[in-house]
This record gives sequence, C-alpha cells and structure tokens, in this order.
Amino acid sequence: MANFLISRTLNSIRNRNLFTSLSSLSRQFTSAATAAAEQPQSDGGEGSTFTFSSDGQEHKPNHDDSIQIKPNSSKRETASSSVTMPMSFMTGSVVGKRFYNQVTTRKADDGNGWTVMLDYRTLKTPSKRPLKLPTLGLAKAIAAEWEYQETDGIRPFTMPLMKLACTALERVPITRHKVIEFLINRFNQDLVFCRAPDDNDLTSDIHERQVEKIDPLLNWMESEFRFKPVVYSSFFGGKQDEGLLKAVETLLKKTDECELAAIDAIAGAAHSLTIALGLFRGKLNIEEAIELIRLEEDFQVDRWGLVEGGHDVDIADLKVQIASAAVFLGLSRRV
Repeated sequence: MANFLISRTLNSIRNRNLFTSLSSLSRQFTSAATAAAEQPQSDGGEGSTFTFSSDGQEHKPNHDDSIQIKPNSSKRETASSSVTMPMSFMTGSVVGKRFYNQVTTRKADDGNGWTVMLDYRTLKTPSKRPLKLPTLGLAKAIAAEWEYQETDGIRPFTMPLMKLACTALERVPITRHKVIEFLINRFNQDLVFCRAPDDNDLTSDIHERQVEKIDPLLNWMESEFRFKPVVYSSFFGGKQDEGLLKAVETLLKKTDECELAAIDAIAGAAHSLTIALGLFRGKLNIEEAIELIRLEEDFQVDRWGLVEGGHDVDIADLKVQIASAAVFLGLSRRV
C-alpha cells in the first residue's frame, strides 16, 4: 500500500525521479528527536470535545489511544473544526477506526504553509498544534497516507511521513540543542569510520569492500569539511579531528526543523551521521546509502546465506526508514 501511496503522491506533484518508493513495512524510528518526551499542550479553545476510540464508540477524552475531534462551536461544518492525533500515534499502535471520508489539502489560515483536511476538520499534531507543512508536495504526501488508511483502523506504522512531520513540528524546536549534541557525541563511533583489519584472512575481503565502497564518501567528507576523517579498527570507536566535529556541528545548526528531523532519523537508522549528511547534501541516493549501511551484513549474507524472516525483514525495515526520511527531506524543501 505504501509503495502505491508514495508513487502516486510523487506523480501528482510531477517529480517522478526525486526518490524511490517506500516499502509497506515500517517500525518506529529510533532517533534522538522521537525519543525526547514532550507534555501535550492545552488547545485553549472553547467547545465540547469527543473522541472516536478503537471500538468506534463515543467516549470522553480520558486516554491517549483515541482520536480527539473538536467541532466548531457553530453547527455549520467549517474548516475551523479540527482533529487531534493522540500521543500514542508516535508509538505505532492502532489509534482508532477511520472516521472520515475525504482527505484534502488547503492553504493554512495565515497563508504560511499547508494543512491537511479530514473532511472539514483540520488535522493537528498530538500536542494539539495545527499540522502546518512547509510545502504543498509534503501536504499531499501526508494526505495520501491518510487517504489509504483502512476503515477498521488507523495504523501509524504505515504513515512514516506523518510521524516525521509531527517530530519536526513539535519536538525538534524544543529539543534542537539535545538532538545536535546527541548526533555529535555519536559521530566518533560512526559506522563508516569502523574498518575491518586488513591483516586477517577472515576480514581482509570485507576490508577491501569497505575501501572500495566507503572511501569515496570519506573523500567527499574531506573535500566538504576540509578535514580528513580518521578510520579505526576498534569497536569502541576512535577520535575525529576537533575541526571536523565543529564543521559538522555548524552545518547541523544551520538546518531547519524538517531537515534536522530527517537527518536525525536517517542517522538513527543508519548508525551513521556521515551517511545522513551524504543524503542531505546529495552525495548519496537512497540505494547507495542502504548499500553502505548493510555493507558488512550483506557480505556475510553472500557468504553464509539469507535467513528468511530475519535478514529480509531487516532489509525491508531499513528501506522504509531511510526512504521515508529522504522523501520527507526532499518534499519539505521549498523550490
């Protein structure tokens, strides 16, 4: 479903060659931004609220597993009504039955950005902030995720772009410093800096493959940041030049919320900020990034075989995480 969803969305904005399509399997992103906790804020508006729960019955909004619908105070159905996602939306559990018929996009009320409409209701984040998106392309992609939800339940694990948008809009702004600090602290243990020994019969072949595939990315890092990355053969990591750390930190500080959310998600899935920056700057495409991430494991699969229900699931999961973050990054950019 997600494959068709994303391809149809990209076709609708006439940008077919921007990214590859997504797999239909997704798990929760393991990034610093999505790990940061935030208390829901009060909506502050007037009017009664009610919820649609997983059993389809009307309940008072006293738990996080329900979708809160806030109608307008007037009886007329207008765009000022809203629907708020529960905090459990970010964890991937089913959050209730589909309660809407049509999904559309519209310009934000203040003219700055785009919103998604479920029938006449404006979609909001789990913290009850309007889901205001920077581009029409991203709004259409998220609308497509909502459009293809089944009637028996809304499944957040099939909506990676929506989850990234919530992260970018309500968590990155208040955790930006911590996200950047976390990424920099893990930079010394970056996946692409760890090199198999070349003086051992068991590891010499993988060392040769690492030199062939990873060294071009390291050379790009040197030309991009004016400092040569240090490779090492220790599981405990090494120490990169302080100038390289400062240069990377400066780049991260210049990113906007959507860019930092995407970089953080890619780095978390790849165990590599370098690969995330390669995607961010256009040095790598999605397929190349996935190949580098799985370089050592694919080498072992080639030698010993693939475990069904293990390796294939991991590959599908990785493709969703990397591709969805890359699609989000591209669609969030104003052309």
